[in-house]
Parts: sequence; C-alpha cells; structure tokens
Amino acid sequence: RIPHRSSPSVAMQVRLSTPEDDGARDDFVRGHERATFFHLSGWGQVVEAVMKHPRSDWLALDGDEVIGVLPLSVCKSLRGKRNLISVPYGVYGGPVGRDRDVEAALFRAAESQAIDMGAGRLELRCQEDPGLDLPASDLYSTFIQELPDTPEQVLAAMPKKARAEARKARDRHGLVLEEGRWYLEDLVRLFHRNKRSLGSPALPLVWFRALLERFGEDALVHEVRREGQPLSAVLSFRFRDQLLAYYSGSGDNVDRQYSASNFMYMALKEWAVAEGLGIFDLGRSRKGAGAFQFKVNQGLEPRDLHYRFRLVTDKELPSLNPSNPKTHKLQETWKRLPLGWTTWLSKPASRYLP
Repeated sequence: RIPHRSSPSVAMQVRLSTPEDDGARDDFVRGHERATFFHLSGWGQVVEAVMKHPRSDWLALDGDEVIGVLPLSVCKSLRGKRNLISVPYGVYGGPVGRDRDVEAALFRAAESQAIDMGAGRLELRCQEDPGLDLPASDLYSTFIQELPDTPEQVLAAMPKKARAEARKARDRHGLVLEEGRWYLEDLVRLFHRNKRSLGSPALPLVWFRALLERFGEDALVHEVRREGQPLSAVLSFRFRDQLLAYYSGSGDNVDRQYSASNFMYMALKEWAVAEGLGIFDLGRSRKGAGAFQFKVNQGLEPRDLHYRFRLVTDKELPSLNPSNPKTHKLQETWKRLPLGWTTWLSKPASRYLP
C-alpha cells in the first residue's frame, strides 16, 4: 500500500485490487468520462482466464470510495521476460482517476511494481495524453464519431463515394445486416482468414466465446448476408452510450464485388442509433495502413493515441509491427502457411502477442 496525500484534507491510498473490489471499480469506470470499455474488470478477467496473464490492477481510494483505476496484466514474453501492460489485447488503457494527482499516484505504484519485478517494460495504452514524461509511440490512431439522431441520417452523413457504395450494396446487391450470437463461428473463421492474409496470428475461438460469456448482452455479433450467405461479420462491445466495433472479418473479394464493409459499418451505425447509442468507435489502426484509409473514407476523423512506455530492463520500445524489417519477414512466412496451420498455431502464438 502506498500512502499519498493530494491535499491537506484528502488522504489517498493506492493498493492492488482484489476480486472483491470489481463491483465498485466497475461503477467508477462507468461513471468516469475518460474511462473505456477496457478499464472494466471483465476484460482483465478474460485475459487471465484464456491467455493466462495474471491481473495486477491498481486502485486509488479515498476511504472506501474508488477514485482511480489502473488496469494491468502481467504478460510473459516468448523469451520469458515479464511486462506490465495496460491493457493486453485492448487498444485503450492507462490510469484514470478523479484528478491528475490520482493518476500520477497510480502510475508510480505500477512503476515501482515493474522495477521490483524486473519487468521489461510498463506499457500504458492511453487514449488521451496522460501527462507523463515517458517514451511515446505515435504509431496508431483511433476513429470515434458522434452518431446522428435517427437511423435515416446515417447514410446522408457519409462521404459521397462511401454513401454510394453502401446504398448500392443494399439496393442492388440485397445485403442485409443480422444480429445473433450464432454467427460467432462465421466471424472467427473470417477473422482468421483476414489475419492470415495480413501475415499475423489470430485469436482463438475460445477467446471470443469467453468475451461473449463475460460481457453478456454488451457483446454483440452482427453478420452481413447476401442470399443467405455470410459475407462479413463484426463483434462489437456496448459501453455506456458507445458502440465499439472491435473484431471483424470479411470473405474473399466481397468488398470489391458487393461493398460489404461499407455496408456493414453503415448498417451497424443505423442499428446503434436505433438502440439509443450516441457514439460509434471504429477502433485503432496503424497510420498509413489500408484500414486507416478505409476508416477515413468512411468519414471518421483520426485521433492520435498516446501510448507511453516505462522501460525498465528493456532498452528500446517494442517494434512488433509491419514497419519493422524483422517483423516483415515473419509476416511473409505466415502468409504462405496453409490456413489450417495458421489457425492451429494462432492459439499458442496469440498468448505472446498481447
């Protein structure tokens, strides 16, 4: 426990969270304007259960009241080195607190933990600038937009070309969007095909099933179908008034033939508006990547993500991305493997790619 005093009248205590804290912690997260879906305890629970990375979350308290959260998991690398990541398999993380003093105290606690355990690094995937003087990565942007008041306004708000493609997909090709958890295996199959074509391991079916079980009605699967056949699918998470479209997959050539992705995100936004949601989050993309440009073409504005790193025993920032020549060679090898092999290999490999 780390005593801290942010003002003469407020005594703050920072300590590791326990499962008994999860209810109060999640209440705080749902009420904090800068907290995200990934700050909920359920995300770390699924990471621990499926990927075997232990939770090590920090809480700040004023008496019995939760006033800050830093979600963390202890992730072991392929070489056996341990890293503290906020949060693994998620695009947002970092400390959120009642004020900057609280967030700084949470960071100091995690920093001390990282030093004591001889970690490689402490990684904070912050959505906004955390105000910490740390090495940074500006590799990624996220795409978030406000939704209109009615479903009918969604199509009109899209850029001209994307609007025309989405309209053609619906009117000429007869695409429909359907919701149902029974589409999960279609999604995972398409997701694996897409990840293989990119040269990257995918996540196993057990991961997706665990997310649906843990988050219940806040985890949603939608599928785009044409004449009863699946073209593309997406797994989204509902958080407050937001819909986060997080995992997706598409069949071969369905975008060129039917504009399936244009239609899917247009129809998904219409669904979100009909459900009373006000924010659509299309997630993270690497700057310069094809997915980045696709999202721009859909009319979403990129927002820089503020990832920060406290290097402990590591000497440089992680560079497991396509711009790294060593990574590029691995990707090209992965692309050439049969789909059955990459599906089988993805389960153990994904544990080391948090």
